Amino acid sequence: MDLQDGAPHLKLELPVNRALGARYDALVASGDISEDPVQREAVRHLDLLNTRLGETRLASKKSSLGWLFAKKKNQLWASVQGLYMWGGVGRGKTMLMDLFYEVTVIRRKRRVHFHEFMADVHDRIHAHRQAHKRGEVKGDDPIPPVAAQIAEETRLLLFDEFSVTDIADAMILGRLFTQLFELGVIVVATSNVNPDLLYKDGLNRQLFMPFIGLLKSKVSILHLDSPTDYRLEKLAGSPVYLTPLGDEARAQMNDLWQRLTHGMPPHKEELENKGRKIPVPCTAAGAARFTFDDLCMQPLGASDYLRIAHAYSTLFLDDVPVLSKARRNEAKRFITLIDTLYDNGIKLIISAAAEPADLYMSTDGTEAFEFDRTASRLIEMRSEAYLAGERRERHA
Repeated sequence: MDLQDGAPHLKLELPVNRALGARYDALVASGDISEDPVQREAVRHLDLLNTRLGETRLASKKSSLGWLFAKKKNQLWASVQGLYMWGGVGRGKTMLMDLFYEVTVIRRKRRVHFHEFMADVHDRIHAHRQAHKRGEVKGDDPIPPVAAQIAEETRLLLFDEFSVTDIADAMILGRLFTQLFELGVIVVATSNVNPDLLYKDGLNRQLFMPFIGLLKSKVSILHLDSPTDYRLEKLAGSPVYLTPLGDEARAQMNDLWQRLTHGMPPHKEELENKGRKIPVPCTAAGAARFTFDDLCMQPLGASDYLRIAHAYSTLFLDDVPVLSKARRNEAKRFITLIDTLYDNGIKLIISAAAEPADLYMSTDGTEAFEFDRTASRLIEMRSEAYLAGERRERHA
């Protein structure tokens, strides 16, 4: 290792870690995915990053771990360049992120939707301010201690759906990530937009611009500009509205899930919305799967459905029953859910007890009128034209 301009540069000659490349090769060989030169380039970048992480971990372990070395150790990790992958829906960004998370040599790692990460940051900031009021901690600036907490817990931060929509987030990102990068935290992120367009048209965006410069100095930018939407390709020729309910519909839903998630193991997670937790029982490769009861029998509203729409580009919804005035609350939630998914261009794969026009039995009342629109949208959402469309733009 030599030091140049105060920054450490490793000269360890280790073979490139091809763990991700091997997983990608296996998926291609099995037919779960198609060979794609743009994805292959992303795999190469991620394998090189994994090698760099392994080298840095080895170098830091060989050095003294005392407090005198702490600063140099942080400099060592801070020299590692992360990766920011951006591109349209269905290009494989989340799949590659999932695979990298599985194979990376780093143990202190955290994979999280950017929105959830920032909600956690705001909670930590609030807790520090309350502790300061009680005289339990010194210093009224919460950013350094919050960054130190995160860096102690996590060496590698993997952000899915990196986006900035909230001015409160925008105003603290620069200071927070300056601290995190100095403490040696490495970032890998996926996003739908070029980093230069983050927080586009946001309030006081000029105050946010230094963060973009900081981010670009700490990550390599890779545009996944493949012309193919692989998620759409997987759906080609397959019905996405399955009725009636039963073993056949369930088997078709399971088959589509396996195809769209490339057979990757699903996991549970939680989304945060305004201090509430939304359980997600099944997610993989950027898709999420719920039952009707999960989303429409629970006290969820429009902002919760919007939070889900911002987190996943494809939604599976199982076991939608025929509704009536006796299930007015569930019907209203279902109407709101479909409106939200439609307005955001989310791909929907659904199993239901009847065709859209027959899902609501009553012919009078507000819900009956509103359900006419829902039925129309459900019909459109299974069309090739809808499935081929990008999600409508939002702040990114």
